[in-house]
Amino acid sequence: MIQRSTRILAHIILLLGNLWLALPAQAELSITHGSQAGSGAAESVPVPEWSYTVRPGESFNEIADALLASNVSASRLLQHNGIDNPATVSSGDSLRIPLSWLQRQPDPARVRSVVGQVQLISGNTGNKRPLTDDMLVRVGDEILSHNGTATVELADGSVVRISPDSRLAFNRLTQYGKSGMVDTRLRLDRGEIETQVKPVIEGGSRFEIETPSAVAAVRGTMFTLKTAPGKTDLRVTEGEVSFGPPGKTRRIPAGYSASVSAVGVGNMSIRQLPPAPAINPLPPQLKQLPVKLSWQPNGASAHRVDIFDAETGRWMDSSRVSGDSFNIDLLDNGRYDIHLAALDSNGIAGMPGILNVEVDLQARTATLEQPEAGESVNDDMPEFRWQFQGENEVARVEIAEDRDFGNLVATSEWAPDQSALPSRPLSPGQYYWRVVTEAGGNSVATSETRSLVVNGTLPPVRIISVNYVDSQVRVFWQNVDTATEYRLQLSEEPSFNNIIKEATLSDTTAALRLIPGRRYFVRLKALSDGPLESRWGPGRELFLE
Repeated sequence: MIQRSTRILAHIILLLGNLWLALPAQAELSITHGSQAGSGAAESVPVPEWSYTVRPGESFNEIADALLASNVSASRLLQHNGIDNPATVSSGDSLRIPLSWLQRQPDPARVRSVVGQVQLISGNTGNKRPLTDDMLVRVGDEILSHNGTATVELADGSVVRISPDSRLAFNRLTQYGKSGMVDTRLRLDRGEIETQVKPVIEGGSRFEIETPSAVAAVRGTMFTLKTAPGKTDLRVTEGEVSFGPPGKTRRIPAGYSASVSAVGVGNMSIRQLPPAPAINPLPPQLKQLPVKLSWQPNGASAHRVDIFDAETGRWMDSSRVSGDSFNIDLLDNGRYDIHLAALDSNGIAGMPGILNVEVDLQARTATLEQPEAGESVNDDMPEFRWQFQGENEVARVEIAEDRDFGNLVATSEWAPDQSALPSRPLSPGQYYWRVVTEAGGNSVATSETRSLVVNGTLPPVRIISVNYVDSQVRVFWQNVDTATEYRLQLSEEPSFNNIIKEATLSDTTAALRLIPGRRYFVRLKALSDGPLESRWGPGRELFLE
């Protein structure tokens, strides 16, 4: 018992000595701590050591192998802690480990989601390439968002959301072996980021974001940082952030914002954020869109609505809203977090009201219109028409040679339209067609099946050349082998809604007398002895000076 007390006293004396010796190194590895918002007290500096608590079943040598750098021996750790026999280390004991002794390795971040145009600038080559989901972001890399957004997850699970028109550099992404501690340092050169930082381990972990005019050091919080030339704005919604000009940071707690101006040697102002708006309830499951999000008037002239995918953190939408309502639309099925905040006089969003919703849209069967069941058409590109029975749906036509649709011969593009042409011309023969509707990205409904007979068609007629002689215009067009005649239309507008002349011709040329100074448009189609005829060919503009 006396021997153990002596050893503990020796530990304390040695600890005090090490603390005194380590003071000059604190500036590099310390996490800045600030006073409460509104006070001007200087921040304390933590000791650059980490205290590790031995877990049940762990031996000293196992701990040394897992945590110490390759150039640090286990005997040095014993000596540092005043331990003569490693066998005496047991569960619950604390080991002091200088941070410089811990294993360190770069630990890249991973892109969770990208929306719109975002680029990665390589820290090694300086080359730019599009940022994509699951891409790794390494030390020295930068993310440059143009009109897009990106969500990045760091090795410790912290999440950084990058707004449009932002530039974020990853200056350090270090993990201290298996200790769970990280050293993350980012630089926001312009734009805005929103972060959810995992609580850092006391004594060594560091999460710091620098801007051209300020620095923000974090211990586990949710905050937004926005920077522009000469100014940086901070908004803290959870936890606290040490923020301010370099060397002059102060603790900004949740519910406050702070701004640092480069004018006046880093002046900082601190304000309380507007309270979270009172959001009127919505059904927890939205069966149709759009739906109106509304809230109680609170005197704010504008609000900000942010919608995040609850699974991936993807930033789906960010909108500035006047009034007291916002239409939620264009979301696929899934769970979403909706953040609503009032904007203060400086345009900084206040405390967010958060609403969790699930979108569960169900596709409904479309009603077919044209062609009729069993109808015969003389066009190899017939138009298909239908009517939606639901909201926020897209559809496509599917065409097959068998009723079971085992072999699709043509489709149309997925679109919110209620008519479409097939993706390629159809040869003469019998076909079956249907319309597939989709809602919410994963709910699908299929219409009834109709049969269709394509008789065939003639190729469209293309105009080869136009000659102008005095007040007469002569038009020449391609010969179609199976055509017996051609129909010509003349109009004064390109849509041919108002036909001023129409004629049927057996030759591949025609002379037209036009009024000088007016613009005309001409087009042709091929005719046959039977029911077959071509589609109208492309129109050609005519102008006689």
